[in-house]
Amino acid sequence: MNKSIIFTAIVMLAVGLVFGYWFAGASGDAPAAASRNVRKPLFYRNPMNPSVTSTVPAKDSMGMDYIAVYADDSGEEDAAGTVKVDPVVAQNIGVRTAVARRTTIARSIRAVARVDFNEEGMTRLHSKVDGWIEELRVNKTGEYVDKDDILLSIYSPKLVSTQQEYLLALNNLQALKSSPFEDIRRGAEELMQSSRQRLQLFDVPEHQIRELEQTREIQKSLHIHAPNPGTVISIGARAGQYVTPTTELYMVVDLSTVWVYADIYEYELPWVKVGDEVEMTLAGIPGRTFTGKLDYIYPYAEARTRSIKVRLTFDNPELLLKPQMFAEVVIKSDRHVDAIVIPSEAVIRSGKNERVFVVRAPGKFEPVIVKLGIQSAGQVAVLEGIEEGDEVVVSAQFLVDSESSLREATAKMMEIEDTGPASSTEMDGMDMDTEPDSSTEMDGMDMDNRDGERTDD
Repeated sequence: MNKSIIFTAIVMLAVGLVFGYWFAGASGDAPAAASRNVRKPLFYRNPMNPSVTSTVPAKDSMGMDYIAVYADDSGEEDAAGTVKVDPVVAQNIGVRTAVARRTTIARSIRAVARVDFNEEGMTRLHSKVDGWIEELRVNKTGEYVDKDDILLSIYSPKLVSTQQEYLLALNNLQALKSSPFEDIRRGAEELMQSSRQRLQLFDVPEHQIRELEQTREIQKSLHIHAPNPGTVISIGARAGQYVTPTTELYMVVDLSTVWVYADIYEYELPWVKVGDEVEMTLAGIPGRTFTGKLDYIYPYAEARTRSIKVRLTFDNPELLLKPQMFAEVVIKSDRHVDAIVIPSEAVIRSGKNERVFVVRAPGKFEPVIVKLGIQSAGQVAVLEGIEEGDEVVVSAQFLVDSESSLREATAKMMEIEDTGPASSTEMDGMDMDTEPDSSTEMDGMDMDNRDGERTDD
């Protein structure tokens, strides 16, 4: 019994010695491990004036502790100017992003325009003979007529005499067609042909000539037909009126296509060319966008406005586009296919270059200098700097840019301080002296580094 108790005591003592040694070793290594895991601040920054820094802990004139800045906070391991923002903070300040995509973009030139008639589809109708209008079948402007529709009938003594001549020629040909003399037969044939051709030159319709040949009766009134389809926009005579070849009877316009005139400025002229695509909207036709093309650039400029007129062509099958309507047009010029495009609001423009902030990781934004191309409809083409699929910041980027510039400047300041206590460097118009007993003035504030602290006057 005593032996077992003694054995148990020995075992317990040994176990206690082992655990005691292990705890002692663990407690001895803990400070070393903790010292190895503690991050060393790069510098300390004034909470009220971030441009004021210190290499050791300090307080400002209000008694507030300087904020420690560590290596991972300053972006030392990332590209210069990279900013890290907590996702919650990014959401609170309204950071939005967009993805660079590959698409077609064109320079857009906007102008005010006016719809007009297609001059190639205009027909002015005149009578070839003097006479009196017997019947006016199309007597209202705005009516649509098809080709060969009867517009009016006219009585002309000259047309009556020409019919008589043609009938005499027909009778003469019938009497001499069996003559044994070839010259006589050929003469009768030529007289008939010339008489018929004279009727055709007076615009007598073919059906009335055939009717004259069949009935052999002279018709008092002859018809005038529409030479082309279109809309009647002008009527120059009424029933019973005496007309001459100088009288414009009708003006017919084909409105299936219309011309649109727009004025562009001189500096826009190099960007447009014949064949450019054009989009047009009108206040009178809301919700519709019409697509046409640039058909002609006039070879002269307007003296008063210093603008150049261009002619645009639009199809108008529904006849919705009416001449003299005002419109707004967008000329899609300088077309680029497969361009990398981002929202134009993502670009931060400075005096020397343009840059954007690219999302490298959640909450990490890297400034990238870009080379831009054409801009259109709130989008801009990027020629160099980013690739398709890159995510860029499109809102609150100025806040991110301010923080990026501040961190980049601070990093440069720390590099200058690391060069040695006797070095003096001028950066961004500020003289920095790092001698132990020197006094440095930055941003209108005196900083005394003799005891390792910086104080505000």
